[in-house]
Amino acid sequence: MSVRVGFGYDVHRLQKGRRLILGGLHIPSEVGLLGHSDADVLLHAITDAVLGALALGDIGALYPDTDAAWKDADSGELLKGALAKVHELGWQVGNIDATVVLERPKLRPHIDAMRERIAGLLGVSSDAVSVKATTSEQMGFVGTREGAAAYAVCTVVRN
Repeated sequence: MSVRVGFGYDVHRLQKGRRLILGGLHIPSEVGLLGHSDADVLLHAITDAVLGALALGDIGALYPDTDAAWKDADSGELLKGALAKVHELGWQVGNIDATVVLERPKLRPHIDAMRERIAGLLGVSSDAVSVKATTSEQMGFVGTREGAAAYAVCTVVRN
Protein backbone atom coordinates (compact mmCIF):
# COMPACT_ATOMS: atom_id res chain seq x y z
CA MET A 1 0.00 0.00 0.00
CA SER A 2 1.49 3.36 -0.97
CA VAL A 3 -0.90 5.67 0.92
CA ARG A 4 -2.09 5.44 4.51
CA VAL A 5 -4.40 7.58 6.65
CA GLY A 6 -4.15 8.47 10.32
CA PHE A 7 -6.63 10.18 12.63
CA GLY A 8 -5.86 12.26 15.71
CA TYR A 9 -7.93 13.81 18.48
CA ASP A 10 -6.92 15.78 21.53
CA VAL A 11 -8.50 17.89 24.28
CA HIS A 12 -7.09 20.21 26.94
CA ARG A 13 -8.63 22.27 29.71
CA LEU A 14 -8.59 26.07 29.53
CA GLN A 15 -7.01 27.91 32.44
CA LYS A 16 -6.25 31.52 33.34
CA GLY A 17 -2.57 32.32 33.59
CA ARG A 18 -1.56 30.04 30.71
CA ARG A 19 -0.54 31.14 27.22
CA LEU A 20 -2.78 29.93 24.40
CA ILE A 21 -0.61 28.07 21.91
CA LEU A 22 -2.34 26.69 18.81
CA GLY A 23 -0.70 25.45 15.64
CA GLY A 24 2.66 26.47 17.04
CA LEU A 25 1.61 30.10 17.49
CA HIS A 26 0.88 32.23 20.54
CA ILE A 27 -2.72 33.44 20.21
CA PRO A 28 -3.66 36.43 22.38
CA SER A 29 -6.26 35.25 24.91
CA GLU A 30 -7.28 35.67 28.53
CA VAL A 31 -6.90 31.89 29.01
CA GLY A 32 -4.59 29.19 27.74
CA LEU A 33 -4.57 25.42 27.54
CA LEU A 34 -3.41 23.34 30.48
CA GLY A 35 -1.08 20.41 29.91
CA HIS A 36 2.29 18.87 30.67
CA SER A 37 3.77 20.38 27.50
CA ASP A 38 2.68 23.69 25.97
CA ALA A 39 -0.73 21.96 25.52
CA ASP A 40 -1.04 22.82 21.81
CA VAL A 41 -4.18 20.79 21.21
CA LEU A 42 -3.94 21.27 17.43
CA LEU A 43 -0.36 20.05 17.09
CA HIS A 44 -1.12 17.16 19.46
CA ALA A 45 -4.02 15.99 17.26
CA ILE A 46 -1.83 16.32 14.17
CA THR A 47 0.99 14.39 15.87
CA ASP A 48 -1.43 11.57 16.72
CA ALA A 49 -2.69 11.53 13.12
CA VAL A 50 0.87 11.35 11.77
CA LEU A 51 1.75 8.51 14.15
CA GLY A 52 -1.56 6.74 13.57
CA ALA A 53 -1.06 6.57 9.81
CA LEU A 54 1.74 4.04 10.39
CA ALA A 55 0.39 2.46 13.59
CA LEU A 56 3.21 4.02 15.64
CA GLY A 57 1.13 4.59 18.75
CA ASP A 58 0.22 8.01 20.04
CA ILE A 59 1.77 11.16 21.46
CA GLY A 60 1.37 9.91 25.04
CA ALA A 61 3.39 6.77 24.31
CA LEU A 62 6.15 8.72 22.57
CA TYR A 63 6.22 11.63 25.04
CA PRO A 64 4.68 10.48 28.35
CA ASP A 65 3.43 13.17 30.71
CA THR A 66 5.17 11.30 33.52
CA ASP A 67 8.56 12.24 32.02
CA ALA A 68 9.88 15.58 33.28
CA ALA A 69 11.84 15.96 30.02
CA TRP A 70 8.60 16.93 28.27
CA LYS A 71 7.44 19.47 30.89
CA ASP A 72 6.49 22.68 29.02
CA ALA A 73 7.83 21.15 25.79
CA ASP A 74 7.25 22.91 22.48
CA SER A 75 4.68 20.75 20.67
CA GLY A 76 6.32 21.63 17.36
CA GLU A 77 9.38 19.73 18.53
CA LEU A 78 7.18 16.78 19.51
CA LEU A 79 5.63 16.78 16.03
CA LYS A 80 9.08 16.88 14.41
CA GLY A 81 10.10 13.85 16.50
CA ALA A 82 7.06 11.91 15.32
CA LEU A 83 7.76 12.96 11.74
CA ALA A 84 11.33 11.65 12.04
CA LYS A 85 9.92 8.20 12.87
CA VAL A 86 7.72 8.37 9.76
CA HIS A 87 10.72 9.34 7.61
CA GLU A 88 12.83 6.53 9.09
CA LEU A 89 10.26 4.06 7.78
CA GLY A 90 10.40 5.53 4.26
CA TRP A 91 7.20 7.58 4.34
CA GLN A 92 6.38 11.27 4.12
CA VAL A 93 3.33 13.35 4.93
CA GLY A 94 0.97 13.85 2.01
CA ASN A 95 -1.51 16.24 3.60
CA ILE A 96 -3.16 17.30 6.86
CA ASP A 97 -6.77 18.31 7.45
CA ALA A 98 -7.46 19.58 10.98
CA THR A 99 -10.21 21.29 12.92
CA VAL A 100 -9.94 23.18 16.22
CA VAL A 101 -13.08 23.46 18.36
CA LEU A 102 -12.94 26.51 20.64
CA GLU A 103 -15.51 29.13 21.59
CA ARG A 104 -13.11 32.07 21.97
CA PRO A 105 -10.96 33.72 20.77
CA LYS A 106 -11.90 33.72 17.11
CA LEU A 107 -9.17 31.92 15.21
CA ARG A 108 -9.86 33.00 11.61
CA PRO A 109 -7.25 35.81 11.76
CA HIS A 110 -4.59 33.22 12.70
CA ILE A 111 -5.46 30.30 10.41
CA ASP A 112 -3.11 31.16 7.53
CA ALA A 113 -0.15 31.63 9.88
CA MET A 114 -0.97 28.29 11.57
CA ARG A 115 -1.03 26.58 8.19
CA GLU A 116 2.37 28.05 7.31
CA ARG A 117 3.86 27.03 10.67
CA ILE A 118 2.53 23.47 10.45
CA ALA A 119 3.67 23.13 6.83
CA GLY A 120 7.15 24.25 7.89
CA LEU A 121 7.27 21.71 10.71
CA LEU A 122 6.21 18.91 8.36
CA GLY A 123 8.31 19.97 5.37
CA VAL A 124 5.31 20.23 3.05
CA SER A 125 3.78 23.14 1.17
CA SER A 126 1.06 25.13 2.89
CA ASP A 127 -1.50 23.96 0.34
CA ALA A 128 -1.09 20.48 1.85
CA VAL A 129 -2.24 21.75 5.28
CA SER A 130 -5.84 22.61 6.02
CA VAL A 131 -6.75 24.15 9.38
CA LYS A 132 -10.33 25.01 10.21
CA ALA A 133 -11.91 26.41 13.36
CA THR A 134 -15.39 26.08 14.74
CA THR A 135 -17.30 26.45 18.00
CA SER A 136 -19.54 23.92 19.70
CA GLU A 137 -22.45 26.38 19.80
CA GLN A 138 -22.10 26.79 23.58
CA MET A 139 -22.70 23.06 24.21
CA GLY A 140 -20.50 20.68 26.17
CA PHE A 141 -17.09 21.37 27.73
CA VAL A 142 -15.98 23.48 24.77
CA GLY A 143 -19.21 25.46 24.78
CA THR A 144 -18.90 26.30 28.47
CA ARG A 145 -15.28 27.37 27.84
CA GLU A 146 -13.82 24.62 30.03
CA GLY A 147 -11.57 23.36 27.26
CA ALA A 148 -10.73 22.99 23.60
CA ALA A 149 -10.58 20.06 21.23
CA ALA A 150 -8.90 19.34 17.93
CA TYR A 151 -9.29 16.67 15.26
CA ALA A 152 -6.84 15.86 12.49
CA VAL A 153 -6.49 13.52 9.55
CA CYS A 154 -3.14 12.85 7.90
CA THR A 155 -2.19 10.97 4.78
CA VAL A 156 1.31 9.59 4.43
CA VAL A 157 2.79 8.36 1.18
CA ARG A 158 5.67 5.98 0.60
CA ASN A 159 8.85 7.71 -0.59
